[in-house]
Amino acid sequence: MNKKAGFLTLGCKVNQYESAAIAERLSSLGFEIADFEDICDYYIINTCTVTSEADRKSRQMIRRAVKNNPNARVIVAGCYAQINADALASIPGVDVVLGSRTKMRVVDKILELEAGKNGGIDVATLCNAGFEKMMLDGSFGGGTEERTRAYVKIEDGCDSHCTYCIIPKARGSVSSKPPSDVLEEVGNLVNKGYLEVVLTGIETGAYGKDFSDGYTLADLLEEVDKIPGLERIRLGSLDPSIMKPDFVKRISRLKKLTPHFHLSLQSGCDRILALMKRKYNTKMLLEYMDNIRANIPDVMFTTDIICGFPGETDADFEDTCEFVKRASFLSAHIFAYSKREGTPAAVMPDQVPGDIASARVNKLYAIVDEVSREMLKAYDAREMTVIPEDHKNGIAHGHTASFIEIDIPCDEKTYEQIHGKIVPVRLAVNDRGVVGEILLQNNYT
Repeated sequence: MNKKAGFLTLGCKVNQYESAAIAERLSSLGFEIADFEDICDYYIINTCTVTSEADRKSRQMIRRAVKNNPNARVIVAGCYAQINADALASIPGVDVVLGSRTKMRVVDKILELEAGKNGGIDVATLCNAGFEKMMLDGSFGGGTEERTRAYVKIEDGCDSHCTYCIIPKARGSVSSKPPSDVLEEVGNLVNKGYLEVVLTGIETGAYGKDFSDGYTLADLLEEVDKIPGLERIRLGSLDPSIMKPDFVKRISRLKKLTPHFHLSLQSGCDRILALMKRKYNTKMLLEYMDNIRANIPDVMFTTDIICGFPGETDADFEDTCEFVKRASFLSAHIFAYSKREGTPAAVMPDQVPGDIASARVNKLYAIVDEVSREMLKAYDAREMTVIPEDHKNGIAHGHTASFIEIDIPCDEKTYEQIHGKIVPVRLAVNDRGVVGEILLQNNYT
């Protein structure tokens, strides 16, 4: 009987990618990848430490694993493990603790435990840590959207040191995957049938910063763009400062890069951005966005915003509201500021009460929704293409290249025909969203 391994992944898309890579390797060795709630022989918890709440959730999931099967071996990995290895190792039932740059040792540790060896703590120093060898070949398919979109981790670490963020301490400095490995990985995924890849990292725009030959993200994109069979290239979250005119000029020539960028804004107020130690201001960002719109047709932007950062006044928040209206984001992830011990922001004066921060989140979401609905009206009756990703209750779901979410009414038989293909649709925009009517039946790319 095969041994079962259950995964619980907290946090970002990079963590999801890493868990998928580990699961893929375990699967190739004969392990059954099971649901985390199943009775498993091994539980792997890939932790996040971006907030204190993430730490609490990680500890809760460890205890749940032990409760699910007291005889199981529990392996804790990732960012929280990097920051607090000893504390996690002291939790009853934890066998192995691995840091953020030693995650791929999960498989080796499991094989050692199978051989009767002990576990322990294996947290590498992050000082000058290179990119940990980690690639997907698509054989297992974990961490993907119904085998249509795959994430490819191209970079780890961050050198920005924003005042609210603990991640540089948990992930270390920027480390980039060799271009040849990226190209090989994307090629393998395309051969397995994936049409779209998302190149992602902790600070994706910093790709190549650690190379000595000047190779950059733009160079990588130009090479990935040439891979036969690949239909779409997306980028993970970007620091807006990368969107300089020279970079935009180069990527605007690419055939497969989707016209959608997730810009990690965080605030639309210059005073708050300065307190956060972000590398741009609102004037710069608006100029960059205007330039992108002028050079890349149908481009859409999504973003992240923190409400209630220490010192944020009502006037500061109104600046953010006005910026969001001007910037016209398709959607946004909006969070109430969460104090993270060990960061400069945690000890800043004028901490904003939680109820005020939550009220600001709700107000900003309403503004983003209103702006987005108004913007999408221009797409009514437009013909665009969609890659259907899943099907529930008679509706297929997918995204246009510019990341407009589309509902496609269809039965199961039709979905089987269109799944994993480039499907032309005519858009109909209503108050509930965007519906796609399939065109050119039975003639999909």
